[in-house]
Amino acid sequence: MKKVILSIAGGAALLVSCGPKSTAVTGPKYTASEQLVQGKTIFENSCSRCHKLPDPAKHDDQGWIKTLSRMAPKAKLSDDQHQMVYDYLISVNKK
Repeated sequence: MKKVILSIAGGAALLVSCGPKSTAVTGPKYTASEQLVQGKTIFENSCSRCHKLPDPAKHDDQGWIKTLSRMAPKAKLSDDQHQMVYDYLISVNKK
């Protein structure tokens, strides 16, 4: 019985630590400068609420997909906002 309780508690801790994930972004979508500027603004305003802004060069395209899938729900980003932030980050990363 003790093993079952510990197993359940461990599983619950794992779920809490991972939190909800967003799967809105699978690759680039927006390339218009207005949308990239919006992505930059969303990134700067939403992400800086909780932590220092990361350098866009910190991750490659796939790394940003993984990171943003964890962080977008915490920042309460809509799917479009999530996409614009991703597109901004990879556009800056490619320059």
